[in-house]
Amino acid sequence: MTVYNQTRRPRARAARLCVAALGALLACSSVAQAAEPTGARITPNFKDADITQIIEAVSAATGKNFIVDPRVGRQQVTMLSSTPMTPEAFYQAFLSILQVHGFVAVQTGNIIKIIPDANARQFPSIDLPDRVSSTSDEIVTQVIAVRNVNAAQLVPILRPLIPQYGHLAAYPASNMLIISDRANNVNRIVRIIRRIDQSNDAEIEVIPMQNASAADVVRVVSQLVAGAAAAEGAAGTNLKLVADDRSNSILLSGEQSARLRIKALIAHLDTPLESGGDTQVRYLRYSDAEKIAAKLKEQITGVAAASSGSAGGTTAATPAAQAERNTTIWADAENNALVITAPPKTMRNLMAIVDKLDIRRAQVLVQAVIAEVRADKTAELGINWAIDGSKDNFAVGGFIQPIAGGSIIDIIRGIDDPTSISPTAVQGTTLGGGRVKDTGTNWAAVLRAIRNDADTNIVATPSIVTLDNQEAQIKVAQEVPFITGQYTNTGSGNNGALNPFQTVQREEVGIILKITPQINEGDAVILKIEQEASSLSTSTATTVDLITNKRVINTSLLVEDGGTIVLGGLIQDEDRRGEQRVPFLGRIPLIGELFKVRQASKVKTNLMVFIQPKILRDGVQASFETNAKYNYIRGEQQRMGPKFEVLPMLPGQKKSVLPPLPPPAPKPEPAPQQESAPPPQAEPAPAQQPEATPPESP
Repeated sequence: MTVYNQTRRPRARAARLCVAALGALLACSSVAQAAEPTGARITPNFKDADITQIIEAVSAATGKNFIVDPRVGRQQVTMLSSTPMTPEAFYQAFLSILQVHGFVAVQTGNIIKIIPDANARQFPSIDLPDRVSSTSDEIVTQVIAVRNVNAAQLVPILRPLIPQYGHLAAYPASNMLIISDRANNVNRIVRIIRRIDQSNDAEIEVIPMQNASAADVVRVVSQLVAGAAAAEGAAGTNLKLVADDRSNSILLSGEQSARLRIKALIAHLDTPLESGGDTQVRYLRYSDAEKIAAKLKEQITGVAAASSGSAGGTTAATPAAQAERNTTIWADAENNALVITAPPKTMRNLMAIVDKLDIRRAQVLVQAVIAEVRADKTAELGINWAIDGSKDNFAVGGFIQPIAGGSIIDIIRGIDDPTSISPTAVQGTTLGGGRVKDTGTNWAAVLRAIRNDADTNIVATPSIVTLDNQEAQIKVAQEVPFITGQYTNTGSGNNGALNPFQTVQREEVGIILKITPQINEGDAVILKIEQEASSLSTSTATTVDLITNKRVINTSLLVEDGGTIVLGGLIQDEDRRGEQRVPFLGRIPLIGELFKVRQASKVKTNLMVFIQPKILRDGVQASFETNAKYNYIRGEQQRMGPKFEVLPMLPGQKKSVLPPLPPPAPKPEPAPQQESAPPPQAEPAPAQQPEATPPESP
């Protein structure tokens, strides 16, 4: 152990040590003394000096006595200063050097002990307020009386702020804290304790509610303060709110500053509704009020039923059941408005549902293209002949076969009775001759030939506009009568005359398009389509009634906005050959033609159906498509205008032409929207688009 003493005369060896220390001080540092004889100042500069040399220099400059623990060792210290300082400031800098190297200076009377900081709390120290500066690095011990909070609860909070060599403990009997540490850190801990140790004014206040429900406000505010810290004494954690339903008041207790914040929040919540009362009238803009009212009633009933089920069947006690009993909803069809009476929470939920449902729905323009090319060719050729040799005493024979709806018998019957020939009984070209006499052999021969060519080219482009997810149908057809039966009865009051009857059923023949579009989140459209295209056949086949060609497509598909997709089609090529002849004789070359009838038919059909949807999300797009179709029809009428006539059949009469579209009306300034405000006027038509001729197909 080394002792440094500047107050007594040392012995010879001590004198030599002191002289050596002063010499080392002069060698390792430059001590500049002021010019004045009093108020000496020094400028210490040490570089890699032994710590014992620093201790000797401090002892020489301040006159303090030091005892150095052998564990201090011989640490290498660097201290640089550019300004002179007083001996006291030099001593405070020396204490900082000791702290950096893990040592402390403990004063006992006039002796200062330099020991490792791990043993600092085992030595006596001094109180902070009396003799030591609050910014010093000296070891001090402070006893702090805590008045409002529990001292034991402060120990785990403050422990991380105390170094290992420090000491922090609580004395529960007198609710005090004992702290041992360097003076500057102890001063910081004291300031922290003073901020925490605040009085808890737990006064109870009664806040009457004027507009809001006390129970609803308490529920909202309690959720807000539920996330406060759980530690006792923390601001706002001891805050309590209780609702008194009888007086519609809130009982509030807790710390004063927390109460002030909550009271301001409660005052903000206790404001009247902008529309006033528990009844609101909501004008709908796009939806049907009667349909929405029925859905809202189902919503309220379903919520109440689900709540009662989760509560074990106690329907009357659940808030949802109470809300259902206090809620009435009815629709005013004339104004398309909802009249709702409900508690505030239920009212907000219902209004949120109405906001989501009462929106402008997008529309879809669907254009279909039905293209059909059909070629129908038929041909028949044959010879009919008959010989009557009964008066010449030989057999009667002949080859009789209907050709093109008639035969030689029909011709002979028509010669005897022209009224028996119907307009469609005999068709084609007939060449014949014969002999018809009362005596001799009678004979007749007829050459019949017919060819029928039918070409059909149908391009139909039906289009229809419908709302999203709303079924629509367009029908361009004729009601064609079909005979379904016939009978004849004898009238009793008509002298036994026969009364023929026919039963007729009318069927629609034409273009029928039924479609339901569904717009996806992007730009795709799901289409549910029922497409029918029917027409009367021009075939020459012999039937008892009309023949109908019908093409039906039922499908669902996905297509992009504005894209074209094929629904389906038919490509058919039909070739039929037929021959009727007499056995053996019909196969004889040349002569066999007298004993046969030939038929041939060829039908070629090309049918394709295309579809093109286009989404109309707003009035501008809908107006553009409308104007394009309108101007197209008007342009066709203008191209088919009156022609020059030398002798006009209707002088002074002009063909009717669609008038040009009127200019758009100016759009009024939008008024501020309110929930109970009447619905706005219909949107004016957008600006007229330039005349355009749409393409023949999508």
